[in-house]
Amino acid sequence: MSVTHEKKLFLGARLKRLRRELDLTQSRMADELGVSPSYLNLLERNQRPVTAQMLLRLADTYDLDLRTLSADGDTAGAAGLEEVLGDPLFKDLKPPRHEISEMAEQSPTLAEAFVRLYRAYVDGRRMADLGVFQRPEDLSASPRLAPSDWVRDVIQSNRNYFPELDECGEAYHAELDPAPQDFASAAQARLEQKFGVKVSVAPLDLFPDSVRRYDHHRKRLFLSEVLTGSGRNFALAYQLAILEHGALIESQVERAAPPDRSTRSVLRVALANYLAAATIMPYEAFHSAVEKMSYDIELVRARFGVSFEQACHRLTTLARPGSRGTPFFMIRIDAAGNISKRFASTAFPFSRFGGACPRWNIHSTFRTPGRIVTQIVETLDGERYFTLSRTVRRVFTPHAAEDSELSIGLGCELKHAAKLVYSRGLDLANPLATPIGPACRICERPACPQRAVEPLGRALTVDDFTKSVSPYPFTP
Repeated sequence: MSVTHEKKLFLGARLKRLRRELDLTQSRMADELGVSPSYLNLLERNQRPVTAQMLLRLADTYDLDLRTLSADGDTAGAAGLEEVLGDPLFKDLKPPRHEISEMAEQSPTLAEAFVRLYRAYVDGRRMADLGVFQRPEDLSASPRLAPSDWVRDVIQSNRNYFPELDECGEAYHAELDPAPQDFASAAQARLEQKFGVKVSVAPLDLFPDSVRRYDHHRKRLFLSEVLTGSGRNFALAYQLAILEHGALIESQVERAAPPDRSTRSVLRVALANYLAAATIMPYEAFHSAVEKMSYDIELVRARFGVSFEQACHRLTTLARPGSRGTPFFMIRIDAAGNISKRFASTAFPFSRFGGACPRWNIHSTFRTPGRIVTQIVETLDGERYFTLSRTVRRVFTPHAAEDSELSIGLGCELKHAAKLVYSRGLDLANPLATPIGPACRICERPACPQRAVEPLGRALTVDDFTKSVSPYPFTP
């Protein structure tokens, strides 16, 4: 006789948070779910597990995505707390990992408040180091997330997967029906025939500071001559996404409820970029291709006419139920180690207060431009990841000449590495793993070199945020 052991779900904190977000009393919520208030009270206090039937009732009654109630829903909060508590300021406390997880799980608002307070402390310390002393009223002001950080949090809370946009992009690609390697012709024809928009290639001296410009009144889309084929394809797909599916994008923005106009603008650009990528690389076709090609990025990018960076980012979005890809994370840094992009379809302890750990060989790629290097790394929580990194070049403009090279890091949990062509010949059962920290400032391992310092020069603009968080920038 076989016995099946099923994992029980205790989701009390999430149920309580959901009820408060809906502004419901226990009695009202119990009535809507068809259970007694005493039973709901037991669920919220984790004295009863949540059954499959109750999950279905919750999803049906409140139109929920059950992933928001999953057992790993607060991984990002726990990772943020663990990073903060790794500061030498707390080295005498040494809180165990299970206490950190419990705080993120049971008191997510308090956990976020603690992280915000730490962020204000770090900002104040940096200002003091620069000789800039803040007024008392400035120190007591509530720190506000920058638009880029807010948008990153929204994207990460969705695990970088937006099913409505993916379905729309897939249907739109089928409607355009482009010939292989000829997306540009189909997109230009659509722009001109349906919207009366003509596309022109502009010389660099006409628009030296931008790679695309749309003239709404004249209905002209200008693309810089420095854009490669993949960059032009993406610029065309982005413009089509805005014109053809602006209402869908706006509905997604409204659902996220950005706190201000600047954040709304950044989120709108990020979602339009997501839809553009979903149009060029339709979900099922892309997923099927990467699986058959063992995730050989060079082969995949050649088939879809995209850049290395665009293909890598698309790999982090393959989370469709029943057709999931390998769960990747991606990070983009400059030569100084500053992070300008980070996305993941799985939990990974990204640094919120520093750069990538210098022991990760993503930093060494600048010495071997264009070459993919691999590494197995182990984070502070004992998890192991298979990573691959390579440099990419930004589109050249006069003002970007000094900072034209970036490095892309892509990785997945070690248990998935056997599916990747890049892991062939490696001993994955007994790997040589390099210990890394989420940030050099926190990682106290003696082998860590001098950490990179985040630049504090000029003030950031909305354009900076757009470049920073756009999932699929107009790069070759």
